[in-house]
Amino acid sequence: MGTDAGIVGNSLPLMRVCGLTKSYTRRRVWRKHIDIDAVRGVNFEIPAAKTLALVGRSGSGKSTAARCVARLEKPDAGEIWVGGTDIARLRHRELLPFRAEIQMIFQDSITSMNPRFSAAQIIEEPMLIQQQGSKTERRSRVKGLMSEVGLSADSAKRSVMEFSGGQRQRLALARALALQPKLLVLDEALPGLDLSTEAQIVNLLLDLQVAHSLTYLVISHDLPLVARLADTIAVISAGKIVEQGATAQVISSPSHPETKALLASATVFQKNYADLLGVSG
Repeated sequence: MGTDAGIVGNSLPLMRVCGLTKSYTRRRVWRKHIDIDAVRGVNFEIPAAKTLALVGRSGSGKSTAARCVARLEKPDAGEIWVGGTDIARLRHRELLPFRAEIQMIFQDSITSMNPRFSAAQIIEEPMLIQQQGSKTERRSRVKGLMSEVGLSADSAKRSVMEFSGGQRQRLALARALALQPKLLVLDEALPGLDLSTEAQIVNLLLDLQVAHSLTYLVISHDLPLVARLADTIAVISAGKIVEQGATAQVISSPSHPETKALLASATVFQKNYADLLGVSG
């Protein structure tokens, strides 16, 4: 493959991950060091403007995979093809063209935002870092993005601390879109929201995907939730992908015990939640 800078068109999968491996060293008593394999030989690809959900329990390795894909972590081995470039081994300066094109949204968005910034400053910050646009152009883009994600212009000067959880996720989306990325990595970006807000954010993500031809990598432990977003689901357990396929197939006919366990736990949670609210099934 070539080494074109940036993400190319639809002739290739927007992202192709091959043999991704990442381990961490943990020091034990008596000065012993033990390597923990967080991700082991993970393979997947995501076509442009489509969504892959990487689903697994806590500690399964899904967030480590996400951080490697976004190059917040450097993998030990494997390839991460973005268009025609393997970004797995790129150094800081070589990664700069891809920083704008791959953006990450975290579960607790408040920890990734400067609490002293206003909403407008949060959204404008990536453009300042990448030296994009004039002051007038940036301000205009901030205004447009706030409107697009459902935040009123009146809230532009409000501190991020004044926003609700759902509003913060909208703000995180606006910030991620500021650099016009091709790929969004959403690391547990929906759990923790109430069901109504969760549904609104899912619908917003679907609308934004169509409007901007976005590609999503969704990290979650909730199979039924990602089923509303994903075209393909990959189930990860102990650092390895154990099942992968079209969403309808994985949800309706799971083949691996881990997939069945994730579906069963989701069903139990939904039933208990309905019982708590006094809603009959």
